[in-house]
Parts: sequence; structure tokens; C-alpha cells
Amino acid sequence: MNYKMMGRFIGHILLVEAVFMIPSLIIGLVKQENMASIGFAASMCITLVISLLLLVLCRGSRRNFKAKEGLVCVGISWLVMSLLGALPFYISREIPFYLDALFETVSGFTTTGSSILAEVESLSMSTLYWRSFTHWLGGMGVLVFVLAVGASGESSKGFTMHLLRAESPGPQVGKLVPKMKKTAEILYVIYILLTVVNIAFLLLGGMPLFEAVCTAFGTAGTGGFGIKNDSMAGYSPYIQNVCTVFMLLFGVNFSCYYMLLLRQFRSVFKDEELRFYLGVIFGSIVLITLNLKGFYDTFEETIRHVAFQVASIVTTTGYATTDFDLWPSFSKAIILGLMVIGASAGSTGGGFKCARVLIVVKGLRRNLRRAISPQKVQVVRINDHMVDEKVLENTNAYLSAYVIILFISMILVSLEPFSVMTSFTAVLSCFNNIGPGLEAVGPTCNFGDFSWLSKAVLIMDMLAGRLEIFPILILFSRSTWGLLKG
Repeated sequence: MNYKMMGRFIGHILLVEAVFMIPSLIIGLVKQENMASIGFAASMCITLVISLLLLVLCRGSRRNFKAKEGLVCVGISWLVMSLLGALPFYISREIPFYLDALFETVSGFTTTGSSILAEVESLSMSTLYWRSFTHWLGGMGVLVFVLAVGASGESSKGFTMHLLRAESPGPQVGKLVPKMKKTAEILYVIYILLTVVNIAFLLLGGMPLFEAVCTAFGTAGTGGFGIKNDSMAGYSPYIQNVCTVFMLLFGVNFSCYYMLLLRQFRSVFKDEELRFYLGVIFGSIVLITLNLKGFYDTFEETIRHVAFQVASIVTTTGYATTDFDLWPSFSKAIILGLMVIGASAGSTGGGFKCARVLIVVKGLRRNLRRAISPQKVQVVRINDHMVDEKVLENTNAYLSAYVIILFISMILVSLEPFSVMTSFTAVLSCFNNIGPGLEAVGPTCNFGDFSWLSKAVLIMDMLAGRLEIFPILILFSRSTWGLLKG
């Protein structure tokens, strides 16, 4: 087990985290937010000291990683990053209880958007910026960022692919180009460009610069931390429509954008996951719009709210323009389905992923055909390519782990004095990195009333959902550490 390489990489992660706190510190100093400035300055110092200690103690490490080490490294990195990222909230006393600060931070980095705060607008500007920026950093992945700016050359062989696979969402991760460093760079360039364009469109709608930046961070990372108590309800229809479009764009597999840059339009048009993703969206909009006939004053208002909420839920962003908990049962049932399905693999969205849904459905169809014709060779194909049996096995294992974790978390959270629907959607929204649920955790409510046990369970659910379950399971597996001793 390459302990030194793991320690060194975690040291780089913390160094990046400390650097990214600088804008928040500057905002605090300019706005004379004394407590917030102290919180960020102290947090930066603590993070830098730990980072430098790890880099010094782990110097001279060999850059070779196995899959197991990559998974463990990713799990530890996200845990440590979250523990230290919560310090600004806690030290500044803007969130006086550390577990609450950790919940808010994990919700930010995992792009969940669930909050324990009842009054968001009382936060300082520097804290609001950090809270929104955690979405943007967690959306594409801080480890992917470090790979993009750090790993280079032949010396990076052996660990870049394992790290990217462990952090990136989807049933399988491939290279856009032969070198993984270049793949990470391409992903972040596309991510940054889309974010900048998003900010520009928000500014054209008259949104102030600070609000536009924070909103774009939440949209790009599909996180959904709003800087207003009513989320996006108070903004103009133009702003809401812009957010709808960009939420959907960030829910698309980023490899599609790369193919568009290469002018491979036919490949994008034939992409089965993209067509399934768009079909689910437009089908849901039509069905909910028909179900909400007469619910709002005009058809324009109805279609705007429905399109926004469908985009927000299926991409697991979590912004809200209306209280969809008041919608009829049929519409809420569709919303629950969208919570499970989620966005595309290789996007910044969460959920089970459209690619996995396709694999599961096609795998089920293959098994039915096998039962009818046992002698006939049956394969699963997506985009005219045969899906490897290992991918099918991993998808089935993921589905099993998904259901088991959801059930256990549901049982633990049900110890709270809330309804079954509240407990279920609280777990579902955190595990799928969505944000709001229904009833007591609906779009107009928060998670502040949950006990420390439920918050701890939901924190682990958020991390497991963002990291695709396996890094967290392996991190807390006795057999992993038993193997380490050997």
C-alpha cells in the first residue's frame, strides 16, 4: 500500500482547498466582515499547516497506485476536505454547531444543496460565496482539478486513471484523449466555459454580479444552494428560464460537448443516454403540465415552473421557484421518479444516472430473452457498442448497494418523529445529492430539526452518493484495512 503517495496527494488536495479560500477572505476583508474574515484566515492557516506536514512527511513517494488505493485515497480526501472546509462556518460562529457546519459543507462539496439553515440571507457575503463555491468545486471534482493542474508525464501513470474513476460519476469512465491529464484539462475547460457563459446570461437579465456568480456556481455544480430565502422564486422569468436551460446543460455527459467540439454531430445525436435523458425530461414536463391544469394563473407560468422544477430535480440541482410539495400526487410521484433517475453519467449531476438505468433495463431484457432462448448468445449494446460483462456486474453490484444503503438509512432516520414520506425523501434527496425532498424537507423547509444521528447518517449518504458508493464502502470496510496490514 502506497501510504506516502496517498498522503502526498491528500496534501495537495488540502493545499488547493486553502488557496480557494482566499477569495472568501478577500470579500470578508473588503466588506469588513470581521468574524467571517477571522474564520477564513484561521481555517486557511490550519489547512495549510496540515497540508505542508503531509507534503513534508510524504516527500519522495513513488507515483504508482492500484485501484484499491485510488478508492481509499478518494474517500479520505473528501472526508478531510469536508472536515476542514466546515471550519469557516464554525470559527466565524455563523453556524455555531460543528456538526451543522459539517452538514452544510458536505452538502456543498457533494453538490446536494440540503441545508440546515432557516435564514440564508443573514450569512455574510464571504460565507455565502464559500458556500456556493463548494458546489462549483465539488461539481467536477477537486481531485480531477488537481489531476488537471498537477499530474504530468509518464510519472503520473498508475494513479491518475484510478483516481478519476473513483471520483467521476457513472458506470464507467473512459479517456477523451490518450492521456488522463489531458482528459481532466478538457473537462475543466468545458466546465469553466459553460460557467462563464451562464454568468454572462444572468448578468444580461439584470442580476447583480455577486448573485450571478453564486447562482452560476450552484447551477454548474448542480448543487442548488441559493443565496435568497426563497431560492429562485423571487427572480424574473428570464432568470428562471436561463437557470432551467443551464441546469439541463450541466446534466449532460461532458463527453458530448467534447464530441461537438470535434464536430462529431452524428455521434451526439445517436447517443442513447442523451436521448433517454431528454426523453425523460420532456415526457415529465408534458405529464406534469397536464396534471397541473388550472393550478397556476396562466399556461406560461405553469410551463415555466414545471420546466424549472423538472430540470432542477432530474439534474439534482435543487433550486426551486415554487413549492412543488403542494402539487397533486401524480406530479409528486413523477418528481420522486426523477429523484432516483438523476442526470447523465459524466455530468455534474447526481442520482442513479441515466446510463445505469439503460444498462439495468437492457440487462433485464437480455435475461428475459435468455430464459426464452437459453442457447442463443445475448449481449447488451449501448450506442452500437457491446457493454462489457464487468460493467454489467458492477452496475448490478451498485444497484444492490444502492438499495441496501437506502433501506438502512431510511430505518435510522425513521427514528425521528417525522412522517415516512419525510424520512424517505430526506434520505433519497441526500443520497442522490438533490437537496429538497417532500413534506418536512420540502423546498420551503430545511434539515435543521433532525437529530445529530440523522444528520450524521445523511452526511455519509451525501458522500456515498457523490462518490458513487464504492469509495466510502471500501474506506469503512474491515477487509480493506486488513489487507493494508498484510
